[in-house]
Amino acid sequence: MASVDLDKVLDKAWADKPLEEVLAAPVSALKGVSDRDGELLDEAFGVKTVADLADLKYVRWAQALAALDAAK
Repeated sequence: MASVDLDKVLDKAWADKPLEEVLAAPVSALKGVSDRDGELLDEAFGVKTVADLADLKYVRWAQALAALDAAK
């Protein structure tokens, strides 16, 4: 089972929220992602929530390429 230190990936306001709330949160809930970044992601890709970002095909493609590189 994978684990993540939520304090390292989420803004403080979101670190103690249930996973379902975090996934429905705006991408700015992620540490280092500003409200403006969220607006730009929405404009460019229609990404509004953390779940939308996780499901973005370009993110999945990039992760797959990185995993292939790591496996060599």
